[in-house]
Amino acid sequence: MSKISVRVYGILRDEDGRILVSDEKIRGDLFTKFPGGGLEFGEGTRDCLVRELKEELNLPVQVEEHLYTTDFFQRSAFNEAHQILSIYYKITALEPLSVDLNKKPFTFSEESLAHYQQTQQMESFRLIPWEEFNPAAMSLPIDKIVARIIKSSY
Repeated sequence: MSKISVRVYGILRDEDGRILVSDEKIRGDLFTKFPGGGLEFGEGTRDCLVRELKEELNLPVQVEEHLYTTDFFQRSAFNEAHQILSIYYKITALEPLSVDLNKKPFTFSEESLAHYQQTQQMESFRLIPWEEFNPAAMSLPIDKIVARIIKSSY
């Protein structure tokens, strides 16, 4: 059965110009992507993003301007029967980041490794310096487009 999955992501650029990304291992594959997640029935896209960032990062955010919505067909990397529609917003953190941030990609805590055994998913977060941030830093096709937009709009 075909399904459209709506995903909502936040673009956070800190005071030093670094971009927040999530490094994830999902079913054995590694991805660097923007933080966010799936829209649940009954919520708006901005509400989804606020909820997802609170769940993932324990970070209250203010959702700012809309940056991009997927305008082409994109099949899910995780389920061939699903189409992905991704929506991106610039966000502002209302508090300092309190999660552990890594300097290197795919550096997972012992707690994350234990979680992976149960769920086949784990994530860690890091800030990519502006000079190093570019579309090649991102894994997914839509995120690469958004990275180009970010580099040209800031």
